[in-house]
This record gives sequence, structure tokens and C-alpha cells, in this order.
Amino acid sequence: MPQRIEGDLRRFKDIVKKKVRENLGRYISNPEWVFPDSRGRKVRIPVPQIDLPHFQFGDKNQGGVGQGEGEPGDILGPGENDDGSGSGKAGDKPGEHDLMAELSYEEFAEMLKEELGLPRIENRGKKGIMSEKERYTSIRRTGPESLRHARRTLKEAMKRQISSGNYDPLNPKLVPVPVDRRYRSWKTYQEPAANAVIIYMMDVSGSMGDEQKSLVRKICFWIDIWLRMNYKGIQSRYIIHDANAKEVDQDTFYRVKESGGTMISSAYTLCSEIVAKDYPFDDWNIYPIHFSDGDNWSVEDTKKCLELVKSLAPRVNQFSYAQIHSPYGNGEFIKHISKRFKNEPKVVVTEVEGSGDIIKAMKELLGRGN
Repeated sequence: MPQRIEGDLRRFKDIVKKKVRENLGRYISNPEWVFPDSRGRKVRIPVPQIDLPHFQFGDKNQGGVGQGEGEPGDILGPGENDDGSGSGKAGDKPGEHDLMAELSYEEFAEMLKEELGLPRIENRGKKGIMSEKERYTSIRRTGPESLRHARRTLKEAMKRQISSGNYDPLNPKLVPVPVDRRYRSWKTYQEPAANAVIIYMMDVSGSMGDEQKSLVRKICFWIDIWLRMNYKGIQSRYIIHDANAKEVDQDTFYRVKESGGTMISSAYTLCSEIVAKDYPFDDWNIYPIHFSDGDNWSVEDTKKCLELVKSLAPRVNQFSYAQIHSPYGNGEFIKHISKRFKNEPKVVVTEVEGSGDIIKAMKELLGRGN
């Protein structure tokens, strides 16, 4: 019976995962639908319309099967004008509810990989952060049945029969008893984990409104999930800028109000200082990502930005610039950075008009596997 239940559960999970894959594009555009659990290790996603076998009965005195004579194929359905909706007076009919599918971050990121066709990232850093890894290296007498070691169990049964004189080599019959059972056991080892740091930079000048910051948050959410699939140890740093730049915490990064002018070079200068001070390139995988509407203060400041990117590129895995569409400003910066680094594989540029461009932006930002 437990094996049948496990098989049914496995098939049910496969159905859930299929539904998640079918609607993954909607979740990418609406990460508000993805709820991390209390420990942050899994995500819970509403999955609508999973059809499970069930009985559905009709009202009394309406004929059909169980109500007198009926015909093959008669539906045991609800009465007329009863669509189960929530309008009208209180009733006794059940409504429809979305199922909350629970998936690990690894499972969800794998689906994201399949949906976007993303390559795996090649790790670089191997210092500073230690991770725990379990290896099955020994045998013990107790343990869960799922870890029972079949060969060692039969070997113990044979040893017991030989020692008691009950073993017949011409007609061997090995019937293990509880004392013969052996189980695989593990030990926990510490090993260096690949390190990664994401340096998020966001323009918070007057032209970056709530809609633009919402798009930034959605893109950052999926970049976080993808990079956490590739790295055990990961850090996030946050920079906001208008005419000046400063480092802030995550909550401030997403909630700060827009105001002031724009000098993009202030953010790139601070980013360069953080990389030089805290993240040696031989030990860290470094991902600076800048979000702006592309409206910079002056041509001279744009030239300074391009020189800063040129000096940063050899010291990072990939420098990314995502220009968020805004009805304000001229948005000229993307033209300058695209032209200057057209043939530089470590500099990636994308443009986001709205939520419908998030999948395109993800492919362009992460598609090189740097």
C-alpha cells in the first residue's frame, strides 16, 4: 500500500509540475503569485484548474441515473442556473479554489531554465564560504527502509545461515530477518562553495516612478532565483543613485521614492570601489546590474560611465544594463553603451518596455552563461 500511495503522489506531482510549466510565463510576469515558505526554501504557486476524478451529483427529482430510468452517458450535474459562482444569496454549493503547488527553489529554477533556454553558469570562486555536503560512506544496523542496502543485507543473512549450519550452497535460500538488515549511512563534510555577489544599481531620479521600480523588482526576483540555483554562497549589494549614489539595504532599494536629477557615473564609481575593496576576481563571481530609464545628466557624464564600464568589465563575470521604459527623459544612454560595447561579450544590454518584456530581458541578461 505505501508503494501505491508513493506512485500516486509522484504522478500527482508530475501533473502539478506540468501545470506550472504551462503557466510559467504568467508567473514570470507576476512574481507576486510566488510565495516563499517560512524558511525560504520553497515557493508556493497557485495552480488553477487541475482536474481530479470526483463524483458530482444532481439535485433531487430531476431524473437521470439514480432518479429512475436514465440513459447511458447521462451527466450527474448541477441544476439550471447553478454555476457555483459567488454572486447572489448564500448557498450550499462548493466553489472552485486554486491549488497551491509547493516546489523547491531548485525545481522552480530548473523550469525557468527550460522555459528560457538558459545555459548553466560556469563557477569561478572557491574561497570564503563553506557549504555542507552529505556523502553516503558507511553502513549501520538501523535506518529508514528507503536506505536499506540490499547487497549487505543479503550478505549478513548468508553469514548468519553459514554460522548456524543452515546454508545449502546447492540450493541457497536467503531470507533476511530483522537482525540482518543493513542501511546506508552518511557523513557531513565541509567544502568550499562557489561565491557570487550581485551588485544591483537603480536610478531613483524623478523619471523613475513606481511602475518602473516594479519592473526592476520583478527582474531582480528572477535573477536571484537563477543565480541561487548556480551558487551555494551568494551575496547581494544594493546601490541607488540620482545625482549622487549610496549603498542601501534591500528594503530601501525597493521602497525609496524618486526625486532629483541623474548622474549615472556616481553609481558606477561606487560599484567599482565595492568590487575593488571586497571582491577579488579570482575568488568571486561578480554580477553588477544597472537599471535606469537612460536619461543621464550630460554627454560628459555618459563618457565617464563608458570608461568606468570599460575598467570594470575585466574584473567581473558580466556587466548588465537594463533600460526601463519611462515616459519621461530621452533614454539616450542605451544607444551609447550599446555602440561602445557592441563586441564586448562581458557587457550585456537589454531594454524593457513593460512586463511583457521580462522573458526577453531574462534571456538577454542570462543567456550567455557567464
